[in-house]
This record gives sequence, structure tokens and C-alpha cells, in this order.
Amino acid sequence: MTAETLTFHIQDGGDIVIKLRPDLAPNHVERIVELAQEGFYDGVKFHRVIAGFMAQGGCPNGTGTGGSKKPDLKQEFNDEPHVEGVCSMARTMDPNSANSQFFICLDDARFLDRQYTVWGQVIEGMEHVHALPKGEPPAKPGVIASATVA
Repeated sequence: MTAETLTFHIQDGGDIVIKLRPDLAPNHVERIVELAQEGFYDGVKFHRVIAGFMAQGGCPNGTGTGGSKKPDLKQEFNDEPHVEGVCSMARTMDPNSANSQFFICLDDARFLDRQYTVWGQVIEGMEHVHALPKGEPPAKPGVIASATVA
């Protein structure tokens, strides 16, 4: 059975449930699911949270400078708009450098359209995303206690 949702259980928060979109980015969804099943995201911080823009996590260093040991992914840019609740992959200036870091849009960010790979949509718990401590990095960052796929 293919995973349909990813749930981030936020320490001192609630659950963020994300509908996975393999129809948009099959390789990115496969990577996110693989990392979640391996426990990679457990204990990882939201290291960059900008009010009115996005919340970024997925760096094992908690700084935005790292990724998994897996090879970087080739971009799967698509036409899905970057609006509130959309989940997309973070990357460097190289469009084929996405690895484990992701971001969740807190508001309209359509200027990112077709430049970053959308792979999911928050379907429950957006209030928990908005409640994440803000900052680059936040003084006391939100932490993913665990990630599960279903």
C-alpha cells in the first residue's frame, strides 16, 4: 500500500497532517516517506520560521546547512501554487539540490511557483504550523517529535 499522508507530531504542539502528492512529485514523495520511515525527521527542528512566509525544517544539524546522506534529487517543478499549507522542498541555488529539507507555506508565496518542488498539502493542523516559534533560527525552535506515514 502506498502512503497517503505524513504526520509530524510536534513536541509541545500538535499534529500536522500532510496529504502526500506523488502525482506532482513522485521522487520527492518517495524520499520524504523513506526518511520519515527511517526516523530521520524525529527530533529535527524547524530552524527557519518567517511570519507570513514559511516554516522550514528537515536539516539534521538544525541550522539549514545539512541534509540526509542520500543523493540529492532532480527537481520535479510543477504547476501547483505555493499558497498556505503547501509543502515544498528547500534547495540551494542549484535546482537539483533538494535532499531532506522542506518548507510549509504560511501564506501566499506564489513567487516560488515552478522554482521549488511541491510535494504535499497540510490537511489538518495548520494552526500548529502557524504556532511554531518564529526566527532564523527561533530562540526555542519547534521540534518534530516523530514523523509517521499512513
